[in-house]
Amino acid sequence: MMNEKVETIMIKNLITLGPESTVAHAVEIFKSKRIHHIPVVDEGRLVGLITTHDLWNKFVSPDAFGTTVIKDIMSKKLVKLEPDDKVGTAAELFLDNRFHALPVVKDGMLVGMVTTFDVLRYEFKREYTSEPILYKDVLDKGVNPAHDH
Repeated sequence: MMNEKVETIMIKNLITLGPESTVAHAVEIFKSKRIHHIPVVDEGRLVGLITTHDLWNKFVSPDAFGTTVIKDIMSKKLVKLEPDDKVGTAAELFLDNRFHALPVVKDGMLVGMVTTFDVLRYEFKREYTSEPILYKDVLDKGVNPAHDH
């Protein structure tokens, strides 16, 4: 059941960039924050999205990171969600379009973002009521699941 509203699982404290920010700034954020999507806003209004894939797909040379501005390579045609849209809608969009992040907007203003990870975490928590055994916990105990059958 994915009838819950996306506002319940969306990321609200977002790192954003302006359209005039440089690719170098985006790369710094991608590396330091270990994220792959940064919404681009102009006075709070969503105007685009920059992704690690954009850097590769648009063939931006590392030599040009400091002089290339985000607005020149960001994705401008975006699929967006509204806070009242359902988690299932996000999951369907991810599956149909191979997206990994969807901005959430209200009246054109960015209010959050939902990623494939958020949907997986939501379903995982709904499915498992007891504490699951996580791979990290197995490693901490010195058990190697790849070799211990």
